[in-house]
Amino acid sequence: MIVVIDYGAGNIGSILNMFKRLGANIVASSEPSVIENATKLVLPGVGSFDQGMRKLNESGVVEILNKKVLVDKTPILGICLGVQLMTKGSEEGQLPGLGWFEAKTIKFSFKEQQVKLKIPHMGWNDTFFKKHSKIFNFNVDEYRYYYVHSFHLSTKIDSDVLSTAFYGYEFVSGLERDNIIGLQFHPEKSHKFGMEIFNNFIYNF
Repeated sequence: MIVVIDYGAGNIGSILNMFKRLGANIVASSEPSVIENATKLVLPGVGSFDQGMRKLNESGVVEILNKKVLVDKTPILGICLGVQLMTKGSEEGQLPGLGWFEAKTIKFSFKEQQVKLKIPHMGWNDTFFKKHSKIFNFNVDEYRYYYVHSFHLSTKIDSDVLSTAFYGYEFVSGLERDNIIGLQFHPEKSHKFGMEIFNNFIYNF
């Protein structure tokens, strides 16, 4: 059973609907007992970093999530704010993140590029895969996904970088290590490309 962590940080209906269309046994819950029995997990989220971490802490699921992810090695997929919460922290706030990745979340800044681009970065963007992954079993190196974000991932651990995209400069758009995957873009808004990711997460990862 796949469990979507429902901690009050965004609408998860579209995620559930896409998984159900693909035949997944999936529920949304913040009950530790339900999370304990999950075979896979999804950590979604929209909004600000501190608000997301506060809601996650208040929901009482951090302890069981750490056990499932770090000890039991349960596969987990973070989406948008969800992957940012997996980092050590964000320039957007003061609270520490989950710290599952040796990474941080930083704001788009185009001073060095001397260009003026709108923030948030919003819309479809080419995405480049940096390593093989069960979540991406495509025959090409580039696909397009839908993004809505003002902050992006940053890490010095090259082996954790799953994908990148370009908006003024190249930025990390996906992280993967062992059983943990995080995507800055929205698969649930990315039509057939996003559906392929969810299908792989259900059946291949």
